[in-house]
Amino acid sequence: MSSENPKAVPLTCHGHSRPITHLSFSAVLDDDQYYLVSACKDNNPMLRDGVTGDWVGTFIGHKGAVWQARLSTDASLAATASADFSAMIWDTHTGECLHTLTHAHIVRAVAFPSQPRPQLVATGGFEKKLRIFDLSSSTSVSSTSSSPTSPNGAGPSTSTPSYEIGPGVHGGPIKSVIWSTDLNILITAADDKIVRWWDLRARSPAATYELEGFPGTCELDSLSSKPSLSIAAGKSAYFFSGTQPGQLLKKITTPKDISAVALHAEQRKFITGGAGDTWVRVYDFDSESELEVQKGHHGPIWTISFSPDGKLYATGSEDGTVKLWKFGSDPYGLWR
Repeated sequence: MSSENPKAVPLTCHGHSRPITHLSFSAVLDDDQYYLVSACKDNNPMLRDGVTGDWVGTFIGHKGAVWQARLSTDASLAATASADFSAMIWDTHTGECLHTLTHAHIVRAVAFPSQPRPQLVATGGFEKKLRIFDLSSSTSVSSTSSSPTSPNGAGPSTSTPSYEIGPGVHGGPIKSVIWSTDLNILITAADDKIVRWWDLRARSPAATYELEGFPGTCELDSLSSKPSLSIAAGKSAYFFSGTQPGQLLKKITTPKDISAVALHAEQRKFITGGAGDTWVRVYDFDSESELEVQKGHHGPIWTISFSPDGKLYATGSEDGTVKLWKFGSDPYGLWR
């Protein structure tokens, strides 16, 4: 379980005051820069420099815990899902809330298609509805705006047309929504323990898979030429093809409950975090053996994500901190 290389000290990102619920990176931009957005139960998602963890801004506007936050591939937009019965779309350059998408219940999940400045966003949550909103057809109802420096966080009220995919199909709250590399496929993981691959042309599932536990994290790994979908549920990590709906590549069961998992397909390693302890565990994908245990958090780990270049990974914890961990032995970023 020992590593050949001495462990690099993680970078700790402070600023949040409650547990971290979700982390998401942008793609690598033209200047080799990329960004990280964090969702937190303190209502205030934060944008950071993905390499250094330096704070860029805070999106002020939600009035409830933020359960998920995602960046568009070009980092121009952020989407957040909240317990205040809304999802919000933000301009990452100005901090302005561009759209407030109202729901009838808690919103747990949000997803952009893999496009620059996307005009569609998908949401899911306690309504048990998968909805797609057309941002290009949004009309403003109020001129009130929000910015990272604004003490009053009421974003603009917008009327944005949406349509539901598969009414009545989900048997539990939707925990995650992922837009596949095939833009006609949306993936949902719900508390009915079923993963569904939705064909948007037919508006029906192209495939389904039943998990053995409630889903934790559900993320698409796009580091390799063959993307894969990683899902944590119970004591198992499930790895599916990122291009073939429902195709299970491997299921790995560990001794402990897993709440978060992230795969580095090129390095053939995956990272887990769980509710049972405060440690980050690194596993070999092929042998399924535990390679490293990273210590530093002071609470359970709820979310893990690799950077778009695969050189580091980020973890978010109940302790309210985000940590960046160097992945590999070469110097990188602030690790010299």
